[in-house]
Amino acid sequence: MLDEIKLAFAHPIERSMSDQKPNPFDRISVRDYTVSVEIGAFQHERGVEQRVRFNVVVEVNPPQGALEDDVDRILSYDTVTDAIDAALEHERLNLLETVAERVASRILEEPIAARVFVRVEKLDRGPGALGVEIVRDALCADPKTEPHRAAQPRVIFLSNIAIKSENMAQWLDELANQKEPVVLTLGMPDVPRLTVASAIAQRTVDLLSIDENAWALAAIDGRCRVVSTKTELDWSMKHGLISIWAPAKMILDAVMPPLADAEKAHEYSIWLAQMIKARAITFVDCAVYCVSEIPMSHVDLGAEHI
Repeated sequence: MLDEIKLAFAHPIERSMSDQKPNPFDRISVRDYTVSVEIGAFQHERGVEQRVRFNVVVEVNPPQGALEDDVDRILSYDTVTDAIDAALEHERLNLLETVAERVASRILEEPIAARVFVRVEKLDRGPGALGVEIVRDALCADPKTEPHRAAQPRVIFLSNIAIKSENMAQWLDELANQKEPVVLTLGMPDVPRLTVASAIAQRTVDLLSIDENAWALAAIDGRCRVVSTKTELDWSMKHGLISIWAPAKMILDAVMPPLADAEKAHEYSIWLAQMIKARAITFVDCAVYCVSEIPMSHVDLGAEHI
């Protein structure tokens, strides 16, 4: 066990020379991630913050087939830093061991994570660093542990008229002040549609025009973040930003994409809402009547609240 931990944080050459497995894991690391937090079991550690440094190495199963530079097929570094932040934000903890366990447990919820090494050190308790190191395996994870579930987002489809509405700034203020994650979705912009001979090419052109519309809306307000991958969307929702979905990449890469063309972009919104398990879909200035397992509602242009 101690040798494994030592090698986990060792130089890559040293690790590679020691790893004789026929199919070794890939490794993702976050090093020297330092936060200030109140922690410790002793009385003199209460009411003061001290620096805590994290080094985390995650062994992951290699992707099947070509990676194709797709961020949704890897374990994001944000998964590691979010696990650290989540371990510290809910309550004051006494033990570094508890922090390390929570970080490891959160990371091992990821399907591709096979094993995780966590080193946690206090930097302000003396002349050196005091810490703990643990290694946890996905196969040995506690089955009773409740998986982390992010808050269910709300999806809001905006027509082009809604984007230009005089209420748009007020709506964005309202959404920014809410405690729930929000994903804005759009259709094609009100410009002449570029047409091409190939149906496949036309679908791509149309989707890219929706992406263009998303970027145009994001330019209106800095609180809006354009997202084009599931990883970006997850990160944006976790950090309380207003996400604007640029659908081209996710739809073109999907195994089971929505079948509608871009002129019925509201169906893309329903597809996204079902995929991310949204709690509701709201259509602004767009009457949509169809069957969906996600609750649906409609808002008029003149409404003060969205």
